[in-house]
Amino acid sequence: MPDSSPTPLRVAVLADSDTRWKWGALTARRIAPESTVHGYLLWGRATPTERQLAEIGADADELSEVSAADFLADLGRRAHSDSGAEPFDVLVLACVGGTIQAMLHGLARAWRTADTRPAVVTGYVGVVYEKLPDGLLLRHGADLVLANSPYDARRFRAVYDGVRADSSAVTECALPFLDGRAYDPGPAERGERPYRVVFAVQPSVPAGRNDRVYLLDRAVAHARRHPEREVILKLRSKPSEHTTHIEELPYQRLAERIKDDQPANFRLAYGNMGEILDETDLLVTVSSTAALESLHRSVPTAVLSDLGVREPLGNHYFIGSGCFASWDELDAGYLPEPDPEWLADQGIGTSHELAFATARGRLTELLEQRDSSGLPPITPYYTARTAPGYLPGVLARHGLDLKGEPKAGHRSAEAQQDGMRAASRRLLRRTARGAYRAGVQRVAPIIRRWGQL
Repeated sequence: MPDSSPTPLRVAVLADSDTRWKWGALTARRIAPESTVHGYLLWGRATPTERQLAEIGADADELSEVSAADFLADLGRRAHSDSGAEPFDVLVLACVGGTIQAMLHGLARAWRTADTRPAVVTGYVGVVYEKLPDGLLLRHGADLVLANSPYDARRFRAVYDGVRADSSAVTECALPFLDGRAYDPGPAERGERPYRVVFAVQPSVPAGRNDRVYLLDRAVAHARRHPEREVILKLRSKPSEHTTHIEELPYQRLAERIKDDQPANFRLAYGNMGEILDETDLLVTVSSTAALESLHRSVPTAVLSDLGVREPLGNHYFIGSGCFASWDELDAGYLPEPDPEWLADQGIGTSHELAFATARGRLTELLEQRDSSGLPPITPYYTARTAPGYLPGVLARHGLDLKGEPKAGHRSAEAQQDGMRAASRRLLRRTARGAYRAGVQRVAPIIRRWGQL
């Protein structure tokens, strides 16, 4: 008897950093269960390393590193039936806003004569606390623009409607990595391990050396004040690696000065955030998305107010959450109590099955439309007519002209010679990326200090 089970959807994910890969890959699994996922890692300063990919825990059936030209050429070829390449059903763009806009224009050109095209999905990897209109309008043109909560969905639609852009693509769901077992405060759950406080640090918040040293010193002081507790400084990346945001002053380097005087119950740690949260009793952060993961599990969560509640820190996003606390209050034993209404408006506590039901339904409708009458051409809000002074620069950063066509000198790598030359290019890319990171983390701070003399 022939197999009547449906063919798994083929999903492509383009990502340009570790956190965006995590969001993109997990989103693909949420909106298209049982799908096969082909990952494309866009080459750049934040291309994730093998260690970062392993730590994230978001896998793919295939994974390759590409340039923007490589990606556009491959997606364009797959959309033509005479190419012999397997087409994709869904494309998830998990990149910074400018890259998404460039890819939308490039894909619109690549698919202009296509037999069919994938449904295009995009969104945000975490809380959206800055550059909301800019980031949203750069994402306009995708078939689905995922909003991670009811709160975000309202804001997204208001921005699109406010500039006469079609807001029908906005689709409410949740952050795909809000998962894991619920926190049990009982001592039986902890077993023999001590009460654990985890300070989840961020690459660029706060940015200044004095503020980062202050936060490090307060975490160490908390460990000294509470020798019965274990205090962990949860790191995002190693000094040789980059994440979504540039880290000029890694906490690892700042901690070197206290190495000889470090309390026994304080340590630095890497690792998957979900696994860390499995054994966390109090999560402390300035404004990390880890706070949402923690709150989803009902782990006591503190958003630090020590440096103020300010837009540059991103912690203003948590106004109304009930989670603000200072290190002084935490030292004294205070545990914040989150506001239930705020949690519900952030989509926290909702099961994935329920949170992604609407997105899965919208995707099914898009695929049915593709198979019957075809999906319409991609039409971003930004065009040569609506943004003639802005769009050219956005596209040029990825080697595209206003028509979405690659400029001279930005041909696909496949159109160039391969073999040893391709291997040399990959080696050169890695070397250049390492040099860039070294410049950001080592040379730039020295130059700034010289300028202050």
